[in-house]
Amino acid sequence: MMLADMGADIIRVDRLEAEPLRATHDPLLRSRRSIALDLKKREALDVLMRLVARSDALIEAFRPGVAERLGFGPEPCLAVNPRLVYARMTGWGQTGPLASTAGHDINYIALTGLLHQIGTVAGKPVPPLNVVGDFGGGGLLMAFGVLCAYVEAQRSGRGQVVDAAMIDGATSFLAMTLGLQADGCWRDATGVNWLAGGAHFYDTYRTRDGSWVAIGSIEPKFHRLMIERLGLDLAEFQAGEFSESTDHYLDLVDVVWPRLKPKIAAAIAARTRAEVTALFEGTDACVTPVLSIEEAQRHPHNVTRGSFVEVDGQAQNAPAPRFGRTPAGIPRRAAAVGEHTSEILEGLGYSEGEIAALAASGVTATGSR
Repeated sequence: MMLADMGADIIRVDRLEAEPLRATHDPLLRSRRSIALDLKKREALDVLMRLVARSDALIEAFRPGVAERLGFGPEPCLAVNPRLVYARMTGWGQTGPLASTAGHDINYIALTGLLHQIGTVAGKPVPPLNVVGDFGGGGLLMAFGVLCAYVEAQRSGRGQVVDAAMIDGATSFLAMTLGLQADGCWRDATGVNWLAGGAHFYDTYRTRDGSWVAIGSIEPKFHRLMIERLGLDLAEFQAGEFSESTDHYLDLVDVVWPRLKPKIAAAIAARTRAEVTALFEGTDACVTPVLSIEEAQRHPHNVTRGSFVEVDGQAQNAPAPRFGRTPAGIPRRAAAVGEHTSEILEGLGYSEGEIAALAASGVTATGSR
């Protein structure tokens, strides 16, 4: 999605289904063409290799060894296209004792130590949807790896394999945490740390009308503004302000923050979400309402920036990041499986008769919207 949003010509090689699948509204499948192939047939492998010969990159997401068994591992692909970026997306990576086993986002971030940090004090670890392993540690890492290898290939004339593992990407997100821990400003426990909801100035609070607001008043000047706006005793809260000093961090975690947090909670609980929002509107106190997805689409800031776009009648995330000279266009709807099979084959040099023969023999299929 990210590469396609930025204008890359992406061809998705879909599995040949018994029944043609129709297009969906899934943003993850948008802005690309689809060809349906039965890769267990030699003729389908020939089609794939023609695509490989003309492409800058191939991205595969099978378990280690599957692509090799099907005949399109790195060696034959780089043989037909020496400049190819061969990118491999897995959860556990191409090596290691877990490489061939199944897993999901929650499993990958569990083994990094990251999941252990997320949750409430004395509570269980809480999965942050599947954004950290799948999309951050996986998709972002993959896009970054593909582009890095592509830039290098333009200089050297040689492609290479990119081993993008979700567990590696999720581990990279711990960089700041590992640094804080080394400096004595992080305890390896669930929900107690200042960025994990342990501090009174960085947490969510329930309002009088049952909604929620988020407070992120970390820096002392923002913290003081938040306390003053809530009408609380500033002197009482100054002992709990964030400091880069490590001398009394454990005292803050164990004594000070647990004592101050109920006072913030009571002040927020006495007001509705609208009242809290109005109280902090336009300030640097770093206090915002917690919006639902539908509410987020209507928020003035998101509307002004066009953070959501309409694709095929449905709201979707807008392409990101933004470019001043070459802005991304509006994404195209997701294609049906095999929707562009004939078009792609024709572009690869297959004749009309050959295209018909491939379809008749079950090598390819054309989807419908």
